[in-house]
Amino acid sequence: MTLALVHTRARAGVRAPAVDAEVFLAGGLPRMSIVGLPEAAVREAKDRVRAAILCAQYDFPARVITVNLSPADLPKDGGRFDLPIALGILAASGQIPLESLRDCEFLGELGLTGGLRPVDGVLPAALAAAAAGRRLIVPADNGAEAALASGGEAFTARTLLEVCGHLCGHRPLPAAVAPASRYDHGPDLEDVRGQMRARRALEIAAAGGHHLLLVGPPGCGKTLLASRLPGLLPEASEADALETAAIASIAAFGGRGLDPARWRMRPFRSPHHTASPVALVGGGAEPRPGEISLAHNGVLFLDELPEWDRRALEVLREPLESGVVTISRAARQSEFPARFQLVAAMNPCPCGWAGDPSGRCRCHPEAIARYRSRISGPLLERIDLHLDVPRLPPAELRPDAPAGESSAVVRARVVRARDAQLRRAGRTNARLDQTQTNAVCRLAPDDQAMLENAIDLLQLSARSMHRILRVARTIADLAGSTDILGPHVAEAIGYRRGERAATARVA
Repeated sequence: MTLALVHTRARAGVRAPAVDAEVFLAGGLPRMSIVGLPEAAVREAKDRVRAAILCAQYDFPARVITVNLSPADLPKDGGRFDLPIALGILAASGQIPLESLRDCEFLGELGLTGGLRPVDGVLPAALAAAAAGRRLIVPADNGAEAALASGGEAFTARTLLEVCGHLCGHRPLPAAVAPASRYDHGPDLEDVRGQMRARRALEIAAAGGHHLLLVGPPGCGKTLLASRLPGLLPEASEADALETAAIASIAAFGGRGLDPARWRMRPFRSPHHTASPVALVGGGAEPRPGEISLAHNGVLFLDELPEWDRRALEVLREPLESGVVTISRAARQSEFPARFQLVAAMNPCPCGWAGDPSGRCRCHPEAIARYRSRISGPLLERIDLHLDVPRLPPAELRPDAPAGESSAVVRARVVRARDAQLRRAGRTNARLDQTQTNAVCRLAPDDQAMLENAIDLLQLSARSMHRILRVARTIADLAGSTDILGPHVAEAIGYRRGERAATARVA
């Protein structure tokens, strides 16, 4: 047989489209060519494959070898096609049985000695292979990740020779085994002293999935508070956790991809304020997810918000509304999910002490206005909760000072509130569209008049009004109330501090 077909998977965003590696042997002067939109790493596979086959004690055919990676219009990149190409050559030359390839898919980069090296994006490929009803064979280092795909069979190998022995029926490969899952809720809210209003805002943000802005002087606990939010969130469902894990699988920034033992944990991403727009939203010649996608179903914390590049912050506006980010390039388009909770922190002025009772701030009003204007109004109005975090008196920081509620206690209330939201609308309050908001956030006439007066007084937009309603709905859910009452609306209005400051600057 001079023709063989091997099933494999490419990487296209968070998808793993099927690819058929077709290998054809013909007479003529020995040479090897790879077609089907291969990029440089794929074209170089012919040298790695030749050395690996010879080191595995197999014959490399002295014939014209044509490898077609189909579909031809799908770009192929990386070393993931090395193993399928090598097996196709061996099957086409009759050195391994062709029938053994039909129900399997293969991924793996080959070293010159025939060893299998890990590749990225294995989890999306494992999920796709399971859906297609095929077994998956991957490098041993990718086995734990491949085993996370429920409903599929995955096997691991360390060398090309082991794969060939399995296909020939000599020695079966070991099944991929998922490691014991470790779930850690993270730092406990009990560690936070005082800051009762900030703790309340964190609880509301966790219950409704709302975005949060913390404004306060240096050292008042903004970062401490933000790091406690993941511990207040309910455990992610298996479907959501797999979606988040698939994004981590294809990212592999700096060699760090998915940790299979912690795949159920909600992510907490805290990029430095020097990060570029591409690092934040994703991109590149081969589109990769950015920080907002790596924080999918988790928390994105942006510290020192005014110090961020204005262009980087502005690219957040669409994902905050839609929950997805689309990266368009001339040759391809990739879409990544980006449904995250934004927690931002900033100082009130350049020196950080504006409004502090000590009166130590000496910043000129124009300097304060310039500092705060680095954040655009449209971005601020997309943040549901704006909160001042004051400096605590030393007495509240003593080790023996009364501790607040633990994360477990607050999380129990958050879970009850979220369950009510899911039963009512099938989603968290922060994700309600306008029609759903009008349906589930109805107010009594007096409360509606109070809201409209506040909107007129603060000169807020229609978007801000709907966000106030959603926050009020969350406050009511935490209180176990079926109706939104006046105190719930009043508290929600009180969390629009950022827009009040913006209005004051314009005035």
